[in-house]
Formats: sequence, C-alpha cells, structure tokens
Amino acid sequence: MDPSCLQHRLTDQERATFDEQGLLYVENALSPEHLEELTAATDELHKRELAAGQAPDKAMFYPNFIPQHQAFTDLVDYPRILPKVWGILGWNISLYHGHLIVTPSSGQERSDATFGWHQDSGRVNFDIDSSPRPRLSIKVAYFLSDTSKEGRGNFWVVPGSHLQDRIEVPGGHGQPANAVPVLAKPGTAVLFDRRLWHAASPNWSDVTRKVLFYGYGYRWIRTKDDMTVRDLWASSEPIRRQLLGHGVNANGHYSPSDDDVPLRAWLREHSPDEGA
Repeated sequence: MDPSCLQHRLTDQERATFDEQGLLYVENALSPEHLEELTAATDELHKRELAAGQAPDKAMFYPNFIPQHQAFTDLVDYPRILPKVWGILGWNISLYHGHLIVTPSSGQERSDATFGWHQDSGRVNFDIDSSPRPRLSIKVAYFLSDTSKEGRGNFWVVPGSHLQDRIEVPGGHGQPANAVPVLAKPGTAVLFDRRLWHAASPNWSDVTRKVLFYGYGYRWIRTKDDMTVRDLWASSEPIRRQLLGHGVNANGHYSPSDDDVPLRAWLREHSPDEGA
C-alpha cells in the first residue's frame, strides 16, 4: 500500500463529527473518471439482472457484487477512504458485508408513510447486553448518482442516534424527530456507524439511484453475505487479502499474528501510533 494514502487519515475534526453524529460525508471521494468507470460497471450488472428477470421498476439489491468487476474490488482498500475506516475501527478489520443498490423511479405518488427504521446487524442488537450498543462495524456508501435532492430514493438518518438503543417511530405517518435525508452528490462517500438509526425511502423522482455499500467490521465477526471474495485472495496484495477475510487459521481472528493482519505491520512502519 502506498504511504501517500496517509494524507487521507481521519482528522481530529472528522473523528469528532463521526463520534457525535454517527456519520461522515467525504465529498469528491471519487474522481470523475473513477465515477464513470464504477457507474458503467454498475449499469452492466443491472442490465444483466434485468435480462435475467429483475423487474425494471423494482430496486435491485445485489450482495456479493465485489467480485463482479475489478473496479468494485479496488474499492475494498481504496486509499482515499480506507485510512478513515481504520481510523475509526483500528487495524483488526475485514469486509463482512457488501451490497450494490440500483433504485429506479417507483412510479408512486409521494406520501408521508413511515419508513422502515432500524439499526444494522439484526440479532446483535438483542444478544449483546450493553447500552449504548457497541459500534462493531461501519459502512461506507459510495454514491454514483445524484442524490443531492430529497425524493431520489435517499436513505434517511437520525444524526446522533447511534448512541440510542431505541427511537420513537411514528405509527404509520411521518418520520422520527430530527430525521433527515442523506443528500449526496455523485462521487461522495458517506461513512456511517452501524448503530445509526436509518431507513430506505422510495424513489419518487425520475433519477435512478445507484449506490455501493462496503461494510467493515472486526475480523471475528461472521460475514453477513455468502461472499465469494476468497476467490480473489490469490490475486490480492496482503492488506487487501486481509480485508477480504483471509487469515492463517481460525484462532487468528481472535489472537492475530502479523500474518493474519498485515495492516498492523504496515501501520507500525508508517504510522506507529495507529499500529499499536
């Protein structure tokens, strides 16, 4: 990994924002050329799914998309964003979840129906007895389409709610207090805490929404999807291989050696405070 990526480390202000709000916007994370490449790969995947029977007016939720194109794989250790991920979670991390979403126009009339508000990770929120619940993982959402206006299938959040185990959700009409849509221009990356209360919304516009989600968590967390990323191990450099779930043995997920977590060794050399 090129040490120049260290210029994109999490700043003190970004850390404070993430800790307080539960999310962080990184505008222009993708260059216009990079954005074009990722959009073309997404469009091709969507085209294949439509040919296979995907309903054209329904959202396409596609897990295990990372092996489908080199551009998707290269975002796993993307140098503009990965330093912020390890700045939040540390070095004992891997990709536990990923999904690509294409949301065409719903054709529906706008309504005030309550969205499906939730925290990520399902049973984790009930099986671990602590308050507030532990962070455990974060997601990075790369926005390929323009969702800088509300009504374009934006996901909604309640900033700061990652420290709340419960929120008051209306019974059918309206959204929780302080809920806002995530407004993001093409090329923006949004990092958010898995505990942040959030929800999808219908796409009432004529702009198709396209977003890539990469979920990073501690290496001892089981993968959420039936990912085939291990097929990429042989062609990956050590740090990417770690992020794709490689380990020397099962115990290395709990008591890692340097061979399990080459990111730690790299940080010890290039950023000792973060490699401790």
